[in-house]
Amino acid sequence: MITIKDILRFKPHIWTIEPDATVYQALELMAEKNVGALPVVKDGRLVGIFSERDYARKCILLGRFSKETMVSELMSSPVITATPDMTVYQCLAIMTERHIRHLPVVEGEKLVG
Repeated sequence: MITIKDILRFKPHIWTIEPDATVYQALELMAEKNVGALPVVKDGRLVGIFSERDYARKCILLGRFSKETMVSELMSSPVITATPDMTVYQCLAIMTERHIRHLPVVEGEKLVG
């Protein structure tokens, strides 16, 4: 079985955003790094996740402005996570069951992928 740890060897960098960043800053970083979501980290701890879906459903549809809205206002929290020892199939099952597209990987309290 392929584990998440096996996959993470090929993805060495994790792009994150702080909760007090603006939604616009998050969108800029997501576009620059070509990612669809960013783990939200405060003081080294995962506190949420901000995705394109959060932007579309919680910012645009509610008439909010991305340059005036903080990531903390729109991020999904608490975060559903995986661990490095989980199999790909276990993660896919979680993502399917919970209707999510992004699954941060944590080891203890440390974000690892």
